[in-house]
Amino acid sequence: MTVRGAQTVFRVLNAPKLTWSPSIVQGRARRNWLAPFYHTHTNILPRTTAFRYNNPSFYRFCSFDHHTPISASFMSSEKAPDHYRLPTDVRPKHYDLTIRTDLEKEAFSGFVNIDLDIVNATKSITFNAAEGLKLGSAILAVTSSAAEFAPKKTTFDATTQRASLTFAEELPAGTKAILRIGFEGALTDSMTGYYKSTWDKGIYTLTQFEPTDARRALPCWDEPLLKATFAVTLVSRKGTVSLSNMPARAEVAVADAHTGALFDGVKDGSWYATSFETTPPMSTYLLAFANGEFSHLESSYKSPLSGKVRPLRIYATPDVINQAQYALDIKAAALPLYEKAFNVEFPLPKLDTLVANDFDAGAMENWGLITGRTTAYLVDPDNADIAAKKRIAGTQSHEVAHMWFGNITTMKWWDNLYLNEGFATLMGEKIILDKIQPEWKVDADFINNHLTAALRLDAKLSSHPIEVDVPDAGQIGQIFDSLSYSKAASVLRMLSKFVGEDKFLNGVSLYLKKHLYSNTVSRDLWEGIGEATGLNVPKIMENWVSKMGFPVLTVTETPTGIKVRQDRFLEDGPAKTVDNETIWSIPLGIVTGSVPGQAVVDQTALLETREAEFKLDTSKSFKLNADTNGVYRVLYTPERLAAIASEAAKTDSIFSLGDRIGLVHDAFALGKSGHLALSAALNLVNELRSEKEFLVWDSLDANVAGVIHTWWEDDKVVEKLDTFRRALCAPLAEKLGIDYSKSDDFATTQLRTLAVSGAASSGDPATVKALLDRFEKYIAGDTSAIPVDLLNVTFRTAVKHNGAPAYDAVLKLFENPKTPSIKVAAIRGLTGAVEPALQSRTFDLILTGVRNQDFIYFFRGLATNSKVLFTLREFFEKNYDTINTRLETTFSMKYLVQAVYSGFGKEADRVKAEAFFKDKNISKYNQALAQALDGITTKAAFIKRSTPDIVAWLEKWENTPRASL
Repeated sequence: MTVRGAQTVFRVLNAPKLTWSPSIVQGRARRNWLAPFYHTHTNILPRTTAFRYNNPSFYRFCSFDHHTPISASFMSSEKAPDHYRLPTDVRPKHYDLTIRTDLEKEAFSGFVNIDLDIVNATKSITFNAAEGLKLGSAILAVTSSAAEFAPKKTTFDATTQRASLTFAEELPAGTKAILRIGFEGALTDSMTGYYKSTWDKGIYTLTQFEPTDARRALPCWDEPLLKATFAVTLVSRKGTVSLSNMPARAEVAVADAHTGALFDGVKDGSWYATSFETTPPMSTYLLAFANGEFSHLESSYKSPLSGKVRPLRIYATPDVINQAQYALDIKAAALPLYEKAFNVEFPLPKLDTLVANDFDAGAMENWGLITGRTTAYLVDPDNADIAAKKRIAGTQSHEVAHMWFGNITTMKWWDNLYLNEGFATLMGEKIILDKIQPEWKVDADFINNHLTAALRLDAKLSSHPIEVDVPDAGQIGQIFDSLSYSKAASVLRMLSKFVGEDKFLNGVSLYLKKHLYSNTVSRDLWEGIGEATGLNVPKIMENWVSKMGFPVLTVTETPTGIKVRQDRFLEDGPAKTVDNETIWSIPLGIVTGSVPGQAVVDQTALLETREAEFKLDTSKSFKLNADTNGVYRVLYTPERLAAIASEAAKTDSIFSLGDRIGLVHDAFALGKSGHLALSAALNLVNELRSEKEFLVWDSLDANVAGVIHTWWEDDKVVEKLDTFRRALCAPLAEKLGIDYSKSDDFATTQLRTLAVSGAASSGDPATVKALLDRFEKYIAGDTSAIPVDLLNVTFRTAVKHNGAPAYDAVLKLFENPKTPSIKVAAIRGLTGAVEPALQSRTFDLILTGVRNQDFIYFFRGLATNSKVLFTLREFFEKNYDTINTRLETTFSMKYLVQAVYSGFGKEADRVKAEAFFKDKNISKYNQALAQALDGITTKAAFIKRSTPDIVAWLEKWENTPRASL
């Protein structure tokens, strides 16, 4: 039986087993906040000053069977949504699943009994099954009788990944039935479905099902609305550990006529079976199981609502389990805080985490068995860097948030993905994390990370709404991005600040309680918050989630106050009328004050029309968007901006930490779009040069570094900008020094890392020499010579300045890293080579010595190295087929395309990219490509418009006495 084309009828030739193993079909459905992301739900890459990754997460994507134009309009479809969805005549209620895992043969087999409700009379049953999954003969048993039926016809659609069984007799509505079917498959390194991961002593297995890959491991109804309960039995070789969503039962399932072969070896003790308790109703993408040689650490927490004590474990291979304690501690701290916040108890008897060497996303919220990659969960317990601790805490807290948002209450379809990801980002990486680590000032840090990433992406015409129509499951992966995660979280943060966090959380609690174990849409959430606040929340929020883009508020002063006008903000300049139709309900958050250090904030002011006037005493200091809570930019007159900057620079300023961070990001974004002269943004940097807060410095240095990277092809401008950056960072680095102390507070530690990294990246001789000296001691065996927070910049600096000897030493560290932080720092170093021969070695390494999951680290590292951008593009295009084939089941291609092409700034580069992709199937990354191409056009216009301005400003600055810095 062979599949040829999109739809094939399987012929049964008196064979005891029906094999559904379609041959490879071009353009077959595939899939990857990152998030992305990226499960992609968190930023798994370290965000240091010298090595910035501004995508908060890695995300999933799929391909489908046609070539897609280079455009972001992938959501539209000529076909009705029902064409892409499973029929609703039959609904699953329970899966009784047995899986046998053979690590030696790298294969699995299984059998499933699926309890079904026949909702409407039908002769056919349609479910999901992916190509490569071999299915045995299906039998349907009607529970009201002893009758069993075999289908008279079986069909399979490779494009939609659906199998249909047609029966001779109609099944009446109200019938209860059981579908029995066996299956088997190979354990591959695809990082999707049920797959293998490698370590020094062999392989182990785990699952990754979100969004649509449960069908790769078992036949199922693989849509979030079709919730069911699951009873899982795992049969495994002796000496291994088996895990699933629920705790193991005392009683183990026994073999029957259908599953007998799966239990071979259990009686003689060479294999063993583990049966797990039945799950609550849940979507298939949350099902999880794993098998391998795992060790674990254990803790527990006591429910503040019931007093129950639940065990908490984290599993990993024995060689790295000692690095997992911090992640376990964060999980134990987070769970009771979530229960208090939502007034809903965590419903499962346990919550485990499994750390994997090969993992496509950052982490995944499987109910009761969270999974994720090493960088998301492991850190040296005796020498932990701040970046790693922040990443791990944010990841673990984010995934725990999903136990409520996504697991207890689940979106009806993927168009409401943000109900999962936006909330997990807001709760996990802001509200709850702030209670666990208040010294981290995560609300202000949220601006530098999530809000900035969201606005950067949403300023493009190739953006999409938060709530986006995505009928085709093959397109779902493209919405796992900064909009579903970071913009959604930013909009929810804005709402929370507007109504008050207590009322906001009370509304969320009402929403969760009303929809326990069910599926929801946006309006369900707005109604819950509306009930708690008495406000018309659906009206306020409608355009924020249903329309793409965000506004820029233009503020002009009147005799009695200010006039505020809203227009859509686009990165390439003022929006045309056709792109400027949306009117948002905008909380203005007006900050005023005349007494030093004492601000008054009006949180009630709301702009609901194109423009309106507000009474205000403009003789006093004021600004809009208090604490930068709002999802918008603010454009002042140059005179007012200068006055605001002057006030912000005061040690007793009325403007908060969040205010100052937002001012910086707004100024540079408005400078890029042409709303404001870039020199005005540089003046703001100069005005804030005495700033004490790390997070403000982070925004300053990130934006200056971004300007340098924009002008990377203009040596004259880059040299002047490097001089300016050196003047900012080098004195700070000299003041703080390179050595870290245990007595340093959190902000001082981060500020030192930023200052040293910025000084080294801009070529400060003293800093470079100090780092090179320490590198020599480090590779000679003194691992204490380089503080762990400076590994990234030190390795990068060493390879850049010392060439092959340093490259060889860093390569050894990459090949045998003691911690994930060392591995990522080594990649940072290898990708910083400036010598062509060393760059070639890095490209060879990517093709021959890098795990699939680590491609993105290498490409993003190379993308920050201006000396290799042309060669990187040449390498990618030359090896496109190899790379695309290798990563076809992951979500990495989206990020590789962005890394390779986003750095360019000439229209000729856009033309070249369009020509290259003209004959490629870009369907799984067409939106990322459109965004990269938009970025090239914007950057070209930015450079043309602002080069005279920036050169004039820098020349004037060079003639200014350094004492003013």
